[in-house]
Amino acid sequence: MTGHADSGRCESPLLGNRSLAPISPQHPGWAERREPRRPVAVLGGGDFARSLAGRLLTAGHPVVVGSRLPSAAAALFPPQVDVTTREGAAGGAARLVLVAVPRDHFNTLVPLAEALRGKVVVDVSNRDRRGDPGPSNAHVLADILPEARVVKAFNTLSAWSLQHGPRDASRHVHVCSDCMEAKAEVMQLARTLGFTPVDMGSLLSAHELEEMPLRLFPEWRMPVLLSLGLATGVYIYAFLRDVIHPFIVKQRNEFYRIPVELVNKTLPVVALMLLSLVYLPGVLAAVQQLRYRTKRRRFAPWLDSWLHARKQLGLLSFFFAALHAIYTLALPLRRSYRYGLLNEAVHMVHKRIDTTWNDEIVWRMEIYISLGIMALGLLVLLAITSLPSVSAALNWREFTFIQSQLGCVALTISTLHALTFGWRRAFEPQRYHFYMPPLFVLALPLPIGTILGRLVLQLPCLQRRLQRIRRGWEDDRHMQNIQDYNELTSIL
Repeated sequence: MTGHADSGRCESPLLGNRSLAPISPQHPGWAERREPRRPVAVLGGGDFARSLAGRLLTAGHPVVVGSRLPSAAAALFPPQVDVTTREGAAGGAARLVLVAVPRDHFNTLVPLAEALRGKVVVDVSNRDRRGDPGPSNAHVLADILPEARVVKAFNTLSAWSLQHGPRDASRHVHVCSDCMEAKAEVMQLARTLGFTPVDMGSLLSAHELEEMPLRLFPEWRMPVLLSLGLATGVYIYAFLRDVIHPFIVKQRNEFYRIPVELVNKTLPVVALMLLSLVYLPGVLAAVQQLRYRTKRRRFAPWLDSWLHARKQLGLLSFFFAALHAIYTLALPLRRSYRYGLLNEAVHMVHKRIDTTWNDEIVWRMEIYISLGIMALGLLVLLAITSLPSVSAALNWREFTFIQSQLGCVALTISTLHALTFGWRRAFEPQRYHFYMPPLFVLALPLPIGTILGRLVLQLPCLQRRLQRIRRGWEDDRHMQNIQDYNELTSIL
């Protein structure tokens, strides 16, 4: 590749760091300090070009659109937009040109290279498929327009977000370029349009930017697959215990329990395991810091990925817990449940039983239900505070208190909820079908181990040392080994 490294002959140094720029339009006094809007040219006549032109008009920018068929395209744009030929738009007064043209049609821009000399050219295109090892669209455009100052931006936005304004995740505009002045100018344009520019460094980041819109929940893949795997395994386990066992041993047909009851038995087990997996990696990370007496040693890749997936695991835990609550409320609506009540009543009449009241069972169920409601309420609080719009209103201490302290309380209450449900049944031999323990027994080791691990870390001798380590204290005797380990992991 040639031409993109010094596109536009920009003499400014590259901006390598990736910092989040502030939102200037919301700053007090912005309206009084803003300068007259500069004209902006847009090359292209598609949906995204029309959305860009409309947004630029709303922000007060004069807009010139260059189209191969200006007479036909004029009817698609607002009357305030000057629709002309591509040559006219490229050679006009606008010093900033947005190229809303697919990569396959970049060759049509070759005749405009001289007209775009020295101008800021913004590539908003995206790739057609993921994993393409070839050069990025922005580098191809920089080769075609070697004297232009090429910037990659606005490609992560949709036409809808441009038309209706920024909304949460669509608020960010990722910007990268080899020219710092050109990048700063595009970032300022993003602010005037109401978006938050994010500096992604040099044009080498364009490949990453073009991959972003093609990703489908990349941060959710591992948590979702783990959740589905746990749910499938637990459901099969419940099916063998509660359906196959009575069918083989007692010749009793229990297959009607497959759609609702087995699902309801699976959901709380998976929810409790996932909630445990949210707080277990924090315990492992603390153990590593205590062992090596420093916070500078990198975590193993699997632990680092696990730590970054805690939010997704927590939300999935809440999802399974909420489904469990809904399924539990729906249990009495089943016809099989009503038949069971009638059969029990007929059995009591035949046996001349006056009452089946049992104080121990009554108290156990009252406590079990109360603990379940409290656990679900805390999970709702954790899920709400994980939303960006809510977490942005909290300071770091408040957010940490809710997600860490109250989260551990939710895990403890959920574990007590499972223990109260199980009660003595873990020690009754008749509960072990095919020598398989009840489901709640499978769910308990992970949360109990996590809770015990956190309790051990709260011991004063460990807590004080951990706080010192996290404040920067470290043992010099381990530093050389830590540096060697970090270098090795970075290479791998």
